[in-house]
Amino acid sequence: MSRLFSDILSRRAAPGPDAAARAGPGDRAGAKISVEGVNFWYGPKQALFDITLSIPARSVVAFIGPSGCGKSSLLRLLNRMNDLLEGTRHTGEVRLDGRPVYGPEVNLVDLRRRVGMVFQKSNPFPKSIAENVAFGPRVAGVRDAARLEAVVERSLRQAALWGEVRDRLGASALTLSGGQQQRLCIARALATDPEVLLMDEPASALDPKSTHAIEDLIFELKRDYTIVIVTHNMQQAARVSDATAFFVEGRMVEAGPTDEMFTRPQRKQTEDYITGRFG
Repeated sequence: MSRLFSDILSRRAAPGPDAAARAGPGDRAGAKISVEGVNFWYGPKQALFDITLSIPARSVVAFIGPSGCGKSSLLRLLNRMNDLLEGTRHTGEVRLDGRPVYGPEVNLVDLRRRVGMVFQKSNPFPKSIAENVAFGPRVAGVRDAARLEAVVERSLRQAALWGEVRDRLGASALTLSGGQQQRLCIARALATDPEVLLMDEPASALDPKSTHAIEDLIFELKRDYTIVIVTHNMQQAARVSDATAFFVEGRMVEAGPTDEMFTRPQRKQTEDYITGRFG
């Protein structure tokens, strides 16, 4: 397994006496997403420092690290959600299927269709369950009722929610439980046929049963999608991800196959964080 994922993430470490020995270019040639030498600022404050990593198709990659370490900032760079914040800027390259994500020629609507996002707090629209899922296709111009119905059913099935709501698609999405609302948000993201799903702490506000359902769903979805998840939950990262990247103060300290990161971390800082001795 370690050989299989040996090139999932470039092992570019934070500066240190042995960083050069571990650093490498990674296998970016066939990556679904590649990040190369990225720095990022909120106004005058630099939040990310020289981040380089590669994410292959149909894998789950977890970003872990303490609060404020930059993992959510990096996640939002992947589909340009940070563009919505005034005063942000970046240097370096982010590529999707080898093509630059940043540039005047990029259609942001198309980019965010291809790279969907699920947020920490479920945010269903105050509409019916069916209308929530159909929202994206409607915005994209789909008007055919039969086609929309098919998209709603397919997306809800993919999100493991169809069996629970098939008899009340006209009910308000706000009547669903917290876990159901989060799966509805995942279904809404899937309805636009994305290639990548970004998940920012998708289960942090959920009870254990709902968290387990989301984790099972992630495991199923990676057959067809590339998933990047931000999580503070070490056990969750170990359960759902193929590879893990650990961040501290805007720098990627270590990255690699999840089984190796959690059993044989190369840096003491990583080991301390994973074992709860960090701080």
